[in-house]
Amino acid sequence: MSTTPESTTVTVPEPTTVTVPEPTVVVVPGLRDHVADHWQTLLADRLVGAGRAVATVPPPPGDRLDLDARIAALDATISAVDGPVLLVAHSAGCATTVHWALRHRADVVGTRADVVGALLATPPDLETPLPAGHPAPGELAEHGWTPVPRALLPFPAVVAVSSDDPLGEPERVTELARAWGAETVELGPVGHLNPASGYGEWPRAEELIRALEHA
Repeated sequence: MSTTPESTTVTVPEPTTVTVPEPTVVVVPGLRDHVADHWQTLLADRLVGAGRAVATVPPPPGDRLDLDARIAALDATISAVDGPVLLVAHSAGCATTVHWALRHRADVVGTRADVVGALLATPPDLETPLPAGHPAPGELAEHGWTPVPRALLPFPAVVAVSSDDPLGEPERVTELARAWGAETVELGPVGHLNPASGYGEWPRAEELIRALEHA
């Protein structure tokens, strides 16, 4: 007499979906800090209106050239964010970002600061004398801005390069980007990408932010 083995029902667990939190956009202004009609300010307002978390690094309370104070403000802003961040820097804010990243490299590559990437828009060449009205080489050196660090950043970065930036020849800016291990994006003749150059709105910032988020 043969017997039929009992059938066994195997329960297959439902696949789990891992939700990756959307990074907070941390805006790192240049030496002029908050400017109402600057593309960084307009971008932050637009992102907040769309429900996106945004934090802007506040200006130093004293000397605007105080690099240590600017690095500390950036570090405090990032530390206050619960979750990943994406940095959006312009002008001297790019230099602040690079100095911060390399000074705090151990923290950035560890668990404290989860930096998805950085958009570095028109970084100035601080090692070449700037036009009248901008800090002199001696002032920048005295405050630690120069020499500009040349080392690989511990996160992905995109450097947006202007072909006619009065604060940085494209060849020099491209050389810095290469030293940082950053991708370069050529913007064409956009000046220093500030209100004096007609910006204002800069919609491409959001395109580059999305690219960094999915890098």
